[in-house]
Amino acid sequence: MITVSNLGMQFGGQWLFQHVDLQFLPGNCYGIIGANGAGKSTFLRILTGELDSTNGSVTIDPTKRVSVLKQNQNAYDDYTVMDTVIMGNAHLYEVMKEKDAIYEKPDFTDEDGLRAADLEAEFAELGGWEAESDASRLLQGLGIGTELHYEQMASVDPRLKVKILLAQALFGNPDIVMLDEPTNNLDIEAINWLEDFLLDFPGMVIAVSHDRHFLNTVCTHTVDIDYGKIKMYVGNYDFWYESSQMVQAMLRNKNKRNQEKIEELQLFIQRFSANKAKAKQATARRKLLDKLTVEEMPASSRRYPFVGFTMERECGKEILAVEGISKTLDGRKVLDNVSFRVNKGDKIAFVGEDEIAKSTLFKIVMGEMEPDEGTYKWGTTITTSYFPLDNSAFFNDCDLNLVDWLAQFTPKIPEANTESFKRAFLGRMLFSGDDVFKPVKVLSGGEKVRCMVAKMMIQQPNTLVLDSPTNHLDLESIQAFNNSLINFKGNVLMSSHDHEFVNTVANRIIELTPNGM
Repeated sequence: MITVSNLGMQFGGQWLFQHVDLQFLPGNCYGIIGANGAGKSTFLRILTGELDSTNGSVTIDPTKRVSVLKQNQNAYDDYTVMDTVIMGNAHLYEVMKEKDAIYEKPDFTDEDGLRAADLEAEFAELGGWEAESDASRLLQGLGIGTELHYEQMASVDPRLKVKILLAQALFGNPDIVMLDEPTNNLDIEAINWLEDFLLDFPGMVIAVSHDRHFLNTVCTHTVDIDYGKIKMYVGNYDFWYESSQMVQAMLRNKNKRNQEKIEELQLFIQRFSANKAKAKQATARRKLLDKLTVEEMPASSRRYPFVGFTMERECGKEILAVEGISKTLDGRKVLDNVSFRVNKGDKIAFVGEDEIAKSTLFKIVMGEMEPDEGTYKWGTTITTSYFPLDNSAFFNDCDLNLVDWLAQFTPKIPEANTESFKRAFLGRMLFSGDDVFKPVKVLSGGEKVRCMVAKMMIQQPNTLVLDSPTNHLDLESIQAFNNSLINFKGNVLMSSHDHEFVNTVANRIIELTPNGM
């Protein structure tokens, strides 16, 4: 259905990728992955026709309707929510509006009547009479109540606009859906609904995403952009990741006989293909894995940061006690009588629709904000390290290079004063060579996050407070961060939109609601 032939894209004299030959087939879901800056969104924009490639071609069956998740949240401010969703099928919307305009004419002619009759027939054929109910079902599935369906987009909360544009992309049974980071800013309920929708979707889906749970749940194939090449593999993200790690380990183990390697890989394929699968996409993925040969296994050479947290001292019995904390911001009560105790070994994920509530709670317990009511008390043995939602205060207008920036947070021990000590921690986060002498104020969002992680590692805390730590990170960094928190022996208080992150790290969930907890 989509054929990519000898595709190449060049920016500023450098090839982002080239010699790309791929075929995307109906009924499959393709997850596009790659490091930040590898060209994931660029590749998707070329597929949608929004961007021209330097060379090569993309051929899409002209009889198939393509729907794309729009990124400009304000582009539809002059329309109602309902009209915005129905515009996902542009031809249906045009027919509907032309038909309505004819009926509103004061001087309705015989010619108008004939045209209206043709439009009515086409409107019915396109499913126009069910359009509003179909759009309403999509909106409600994503958590947008019926009271908003006929409101102007200009008056809608920006967080809801993301969901409305997603409903637009899914509307009207398109043949091909292309989605760039579809789970960004969605709550877990909306993500679950989207996953279920796509699992039952009969058409083709191509999605760029950093959400591993989403990629694992819906994808039959993984499209990996790595070192200027784009390769397609059968299987979801976990299969791609684990098989890549296994193949790399085997390549390093030159003493193992080839036959032993082949048998080990075949067992690995069988384990993944035997996973219980009820949904259409998962069943299709299982059938594809059953046919997979060892030669087709992923073998990525991508670099992963080394994230590992060690504790300078062990936690005592008393960790944190929060009693009756309330806080009002800009006239709105965001925390209402919140009380809880943290026990030794707790890794708590704070969830809830109000992002401000979670960030406010973290700021209060970290001493950056005073509560209106209530108290909190850390145990005497507790040492904390804090990852705030907004890290700009650490970097804005800061002329220090990475080594000198990290020196501000090093422990007061003789070896910590050496440049090699600090460069070792930066090296773990993939900063090497002259990179460590860049001023921190020019770093990208992902690089700043990696600096913050290096800071937390060097501080050796026994309790981590993390406010959406995976924002701006690529999949490699998220995976490494995730694994480090699973292995961390201390306490964790965190919030995250990453479903997999929460599922694999947290052993306790606290939901913050407008009424408290």
